[in-house]
Amino acid sequence: QVQLVESGGGLVQPGGSLRLSCVVSGFPLRLQFIGWFRQAPGKEREGVSCEDTALGPTYYADSVKGRFTISRDNAKNTAYLQMNSLKPEDTAVYYCATRRPPGSTCLDPKPYNYWGQGTQVTVSS
Repeated sequence: QVQLVESGGGLVQPGGSLRLSCVVSGFPLRLQFIGWFRQAPGKEREGVSCEDTALGPTYYADSVKGRFTISRDNAKNTAYLQMNSLKPEDTAVYYCATRRPPGSTCLDPKPYNYWGQGTQVTVSS
């Protein structure tokens, strides 16, 4: 059974940093690619960062380029999202996801089949 569990969210001041983790079980992470998404209250879920394949390339939403970094540790079956220079508009529930059909768009949440439960990130002074 495929499971994804996010952690690392919390309350942080503007300009601060957080690192989100996504622990994957049920399949080897090295064989899959991960997407990170977020959903703010009253808004649609949006793509933040993703891997087009398990070996890259990686993509970022324009709003987070230069501030967020996606990475992975295959030995730990864990993916990460390092978030720096956080802004109040980054406040949202963040999700990791995996397994999408070949050829589907990396940053589009709709094709992904497996999702974590989400972790809340709040950026506020």
